[in-house]
Amino acid sequence: MCGRFAFYSPAEATAALFGAAGSLDIGPRYNIAPTQDIAAVRDCENPAAGRELVALRWGLVPFWAKDPAIGNRMINARAETVAEKPAFRAAYRRRRCLVLADGFYEWHREGAAKIPYFISLASEEPFAFAGLWEHWHSKESGESLQTATLITTQANEFLAPLHHRMPVILGADLAERWLAGDDEPVANATLACPRLRAWPVNRRVNNARNEGDELIEPDGEVLEG
Repeated sequence: MCGRFAFYSPAEATAALFGAAGSLDIGPRYNIAPTQDIAAVRDCENPAAGRELVALRWGLVPFWAKDPAIGNRMINARAETVAEKPAFRAAYRRRRCLVLADGFYEWHREGAAKIPYFISLASEEPFAFAGLWEHWHSKESGESLQTATLITTQANEFLAPLHHRMPVILGADLAERWLAGDDEPVANATLACPRLRAWPVNRRVNNARNEGDELIEPDGEVLEG
């Protein structure tokens, strides 16, 4: 599962790498948690308008849901089953997105303790997670939400010693194919993942209220993929 990540690169410049225009009033964030807004790129409803940079709430709420609280359990979708799961299959067919990031956290069990690790590209460049988005509207209250989930897959050889799952990471070329409806970027994500690096960080990241670049400072050896 991917339950925390960081995005501190300039949103507009990063979105431009994936062919999107627009702006978001967000600053650097080092401890993004479920139910918070995340920066995403998606196709505009009018194809002629290209792609847009938007804020989506992390935790997908299916359009048919009666209670939006279901989104708290829908922060990730497994690549192996995402096309068939009722909560995700409509979005998988029609509402794909890219979630912008600089890195993510996984917790590795060492004895009785769980040690948080920060994982980023070895190149230190920002990237995108493969994601899905949905629009939910309540007829009773009039409330509307636009939400998203991150797709996860089996960990590659580098990350497997830390955790058995990883988010699907896309560079610009595979991101283009993902948004266009191609399934291969997710099906082959484990093999196609860019070179990564990882290092242990301070356990202050365990508390979602904590923020700041000190959260990603190495607290031990930096591992290179």
